[in-house]
Amino acid sequence: MNMDDEYAKLIRRMNPPRVVIDNNACENATVIQVDSVNKHGILLDVVQVISDMNLVIKKAYISSDGVWFMDVFNVTDHNGNKIRDKEVIDYIQRRLENNPSFAPSLRESVGVVPTEEHTVIELTGIDRPGLLSEICAVLTDLHCNVVTAEIWTHNTRAAAVVHVTDDSSGCAIKDPSRLSMIRDLLCNVLRGSDDPKTARTTLSPPGVTNRDRRLHQIMFADRDYERVERAGQGRLRDRDQSSFPHVTVLDCNEKDYTVITMRAKDRPKLLFDIVCTLTDMQYVVFHGVVQTERTEAYQEFYIRHVDGFPISSEAERERLVQCLEAAIERRASEGMELELCTEDRVGLLSDITRIFRENSLCIKRAEISTEDGKAKDTFYVTDVTGNPVDPKIIDSIRRQIGDTVLQVKHNYSLSPKAPQATTIGFLFGNFFKARSLQNFKLIRSYS
Repeated sequence: MNMDDEYAKLIRRMNPPRVVIDNNACENATVIQVDSVNKHGILLDVVQVISDMNLVIKKAYISSDGVWFMDVFNVTDHNGNKIRDKEVIDYIQRRLENNPSFAPSLRESVGVVPTEEHTVIELTGIDRPGLLSEICAVLTDLHCNVVTAEIWTHNTRAAAVVHVTDDSSGCAIKDPSRLSMIRDLLCNVLRGSDDPKTARTTLSPPGVTNRDRRLHQIMFADRDYERVERAGQGRLRDRDQSSFPHVTVLDCNEKDYTVITMRAKDRPKLLFDIVCTLTDMQYVVFHGVVQTERTEAYQEFYIRHVDGFPISSEAERERLVQCLEAAIERRASEGMELELCTEDRVGLLSDITRIFRENSLCIKRAEISTEDGKAKDTFYVTDVTGNPVDPKIIDSIRRQIGDTVLQVKHNYSLSPKAPQATTIGFLFGNFFKARSLQNFKLIRSYS
C-alpha cells in the first residue's frame, strides 16, 4: 500500500470541496468559486460539471500551485443570463461538493460496451461522404435503435460514440455473438481500402468516461492532430487562416513553467476541450486565466508535466500545439446547422441520413438524442467538397422530410469572421500584477 496515496485520500476526506455560488458579485454573470485540496485532474472535473450543465464560461481564474486548488468561474446560460433557478444552483453545488470526478483514466481501446440500459459503440475511421448513413443503415439492419450519439470529424478522420438498444426489447444488447457481429459489420463499413490505419470497433471493458472526453481520447489516439493535405485543396489550414485557433508556447524562466496562450473563436465547451486535452496529455495547470471578448476567447495557462518539469524539447512543444489546435477544431461548428425534431421511431436516423447522402450533403458533426419518445437531432452539414450547401437543396430536403420537422438553425458559412488581434497579451500577468513578465522568452508560435 502506498502511504502517500492513503495520506492524500485522508486529507481530501478531511477537507471536502467548498463551493460558493454568488449572483451578486458580478453584474452580468453568476460567479462559482471552488476551493479544494489539489489533485491531478480536479480542474477537468470542475470544468466538466459546468460543461455538463451547458453553462457558458465568460471568465475564469485558476490557481492550484501547492496543495490547494482555488478557481473562480463567471458563467451564464446560453442566453447570456445569470443562473437564477435555485434547483439548478443547488444541483451544481452538490455535484461540485460531492466529488465531481467520475471520469477514469484514458482507455486505449475503442469498441462495443454493454451497460444496463444501452450498448455503447465507439467507432473511428477515415471520414467520407455518406459514412454516417452507412453506419445507421447497418445498425437498423441489425435491429439496433440509436438512442443517443455524437459524431465528430476532423482532419480526414471520423469518430463516434453511439448508444443503442435492441429495437424490440428496448434494452441493452448483451449477447456476445450479436455484439461480435455488430463490431465486425461496422468495422467493414469504416475500413477504407486505402486506409493505412485500421478502423476500430473492438470490444472493450465497461467504463463511465464522459462522452465528449471519450471522443477527444479516440481522436487523439487516432492521431488526428497530424496535419495532412487533401487532394486539390492543399493543407486545410491554408484555406482560411482567420477561422483557425492561434496557439503560442512560451517559457517562463523565472518560475520554471511552460506558458500556453490561445486565441480562438468563442463557443460552448471550449475550455473543457482544452483542459481535457491537457489532462489526458499528462500536463498540470498551475495557474490560468480565461477571458471572452465579443466573439473571441483568450486563454493563458502556466503548466508543467506531471513529473514537475516544464516542456524542454522542440518536438514536444510542436506536438502540444498541434494537439491543442485539434482539440479546439474538433467541435468547431462548420457549415449549416440543421435541427430535426419529431416523434422517434426505429430507423428514423437511417432514413434521415440516407436523404442527406442522396442530396450530396456531408455531415461534419452530429448530436443525436431522444427523450420522452421525441427525437431531437442536430447536424452540421456542407456539400461533399466542404463548401456551403445550396439553399435550394435544403429547401428540397425540408419538403421531403417536413418543413416543421427539419429547421435551419444557423448558417456558419455566412457568419462574420472574428476580428483579428495584432498581438496576444499576457492575460495572467494583468491578473497577478506582482508577477514579472520580463523573463518570458518566446519559444515558438504556430498559427
